[in-house]
Amino acid sequence: MSFPANRPRRMRTSPAMRRLTAETTLAPAQLILPAFVREGLTHPNPIQSMPGVVQHTPDTLKRAAAEAVELGLGGIMLFGIPAERDATGTAGTDPDGVLNRAIRDVRAEVGDELIVMSDVCLDEFTDHGHCGVLDDAGRVDNDATLEIYAEMAVCQAEAGAHVLGPSGMMDGQVAVVRQALDDARHQDTAILAYAAKYASAFYGPFREAVDSQLRGDRRTYQMDAANRREAVYEVELDLAEGADMVMVKPAMSYLDILSDVAEMSPVPVSAYQISGEYAMIEAAAANGWIDRRAAITESVLGIRRAGADTVLTYWAAELAGWLKEGK
Repeated sequence: MSFPANRPRRMRTSPAMRRLTAETTLAPAQLILPAFVREGLTHPNPIQSMPGVVQHTPDTLKRAAAEAVELGLGGIMLFGIPAERDATGTAGTDPDGVLNRAIRDVRAEVGDELIVMSDVCLDEFTDHGHCGVLDDAGRVDNDATLEIYAEMAVCQAEAGAHVLGPSGMMDGQVAVVRQALDDARHQDTAILAYAAKYASAFYGPFREAVDSQLRGDRRTYQMDAANRREAVYEVELDLAEGADMVMVKPAMSYLDILSDVAEMSPVPVSAYQISGEYAMIEAAAANGWIDRRAAITESVLGIRRAGADTVLTYWAAELAGWLKEGK
């Protein structure tokens, strides 16, 4: 039958009816808060290109983690910004380095009430800004980098991270990290693999957030924006290497990729709503061009609808507060 017997508008007649028939929902536990901690700060440092986001001090980071527990967030993903950098990112493997100290601080603050995640990558720690060490020709040396990732992973697990996020897009990174963790008797430390991470123009504000020293680009190791099938291949490789969860990054410009991965993945799928996505909505809202709260909610709902089980978003705490208000 068709009109007039079929009237889909019946399912949209009121907020209560729309809630009843909603195919996709948002909940605080589906949200993960990315957070930056910078060595040497005495006060939080606002990130100009990401209004509302800061580089934390140890104390403000602990408060943010405690708030995340109160709001019921699923997790917090930590990024460290060291005071000194070098060619091999040694601050990343220092047990007393900024990121490992932050992991210990946050675990001491929240225990097991919040999943503490940490970034396994060298870009914040190298003086050239690449995600790996460079060979004599200035190219990123995949296999030499893997050795450092293994050391970083064990340090972060020792510091107390529940979940590690190898994000450098080095071939074999999940297998090497998994083996290193198992050899160090950290079998229960999980891996959230940045499996389909694209070279994107939308990372710009993140570079300010971590004070990136990058010269050039990362197109020889991050994925090409033109490629779709390759993402499934990358995910399959990470699953075979032992990934417990997989991620698509960025999110909003890659919803087709996210949908493909969600359809084939036997493990939970995350998507990272990255800095440029955040900044665009904040800028448009600041100019009065869009409704900020509605746009934020719709953007994250769209990522969930495309198939993400969890979403890393800089709005995680604010959005969780709105969701709690709604109840």
